[in-house]
Amino acid sequence: MEPTEADLMDPVAEVHADDLEIAHFLRWGRDLHHQGRYEDAAKAYELILGLDRDNEEARIGRNRAVRRAVPRWHWEMLHDEERAELYDRAIRQAVAADPDALVLDIGAGSGLLAMMAARAGARRVVACEGQPAVAETASRVVRVAGYDDAVSVVPKMSTRMTVPEDLPRRAGLLVTEIVDCGLLGEGILGTIAHAREHLLAPDATIMPARGRIIAQLVESEPLHRKNHVGKLYGFDLAQFNRLSTLEYFDSRLHRHEHRALSDPLTVFDFDFYTADATPRSTELRVRPTAAGRLHAIAFWFEMELLPGITIGNAPGHDSHWKQAIQCLPVPVLVQPGEEVVLDAAHDGECVRFTVRTGSEPGPDRDAREAAR
Repeated sequence: MEPTEADLMDPVAEVHADDLEIAHFLRWGRDLHHQGRYEDAAKAYELILGLDRDNEEARIGRNRAVRRAVPRWHWEMLHDEERAELYDRAIRQAVAADPDALVLDIGAGSGLLAMMAARAGARRVVACEGQPAVAETASRVVRVAGYDDAVSVVPKMSTRMTVPEDLPRRAGLLVTEIVDCGLLGEGILGTIAHAREHLLAPDATIMPARGRIIAQLVESEPLHRKNHVGKLYGFDLAQFNRLSTLEYFDSRLHRHEHRALSDPLTVFDFDFYTADATPRSTELRVRPTAAGRLHAIAFWFEMELLPGITIGNAPGHDSHWKQAIQCLPVPVLVQPGEEVVLDAAHDGECVRFTVRTGSEPGPDRDAREAAR
């Protein structure tokens, strides 16, 4: 008997070996994987493992599907001792100020931060996680650790949660770490803004409280080569640059030969008690500190969890987060006496830079001249 969609919709239904052939489910799991339906493929393999838990093909198939849905950086993040120590310190401080406050952990992952809150004395913690396989595993982690009396895991994106369906009341402490190397890439602005409106008490503590993005002009041919190609091996491959990254990618700056062409400067500063995902732009005038070829803008973040407790991913810092790198399409020659203008903009989720010399008109100047 061929498996049906209903089997996936009810993966805990009792299934007997004589009602289906495992080979059909294996084939079904492979087909779902090839269609890019990784979560459904994982469920198909889980049905097989419910019948034959030692089935090696099902074990490998499920792991391949999960690997597609769950990023590998989770493990490196969990081993980031500084991140864990700083969040733990901030959580202890916040919980000690109000142990009765309901704690909401957005983007719970393994459940680590939620369990830290419970260990610190929080009486009730709700952890939400939008990735189903991660949410299910977080529930197991919490149960095995013995904190399931205080911590509950909701398998939802926070933007789909409501009070009182998913939260018994508005939360008095928000803990989250939904940031990428460029700060905004996992939607922290919109997520916290939604939580303030729908899920948090008016006087709730928000962790992190603030965040800022810091950038620097960089000369680095090796970094530029990670995103651009020209003539190689007797062929002109420049057309392949149509597929290069227009925004930023992550990389560890110290692992590439590079030279700083400016001092670091703050690009955007966010107060998470008031900020939202409304697009913003700013013009920054930078005086190079050295002559060279400007290949890229390197940028990173600093987050204030609570006053006096700050975490970040500055170059050379021992962090699981790398730095954000945006390469210029064509390198620009810069001199210490010639001002460089950075036009920085974000759309609520991604920061992007354009570079021009001080004599070139920018978007605002163009608009003013057109209005004359």
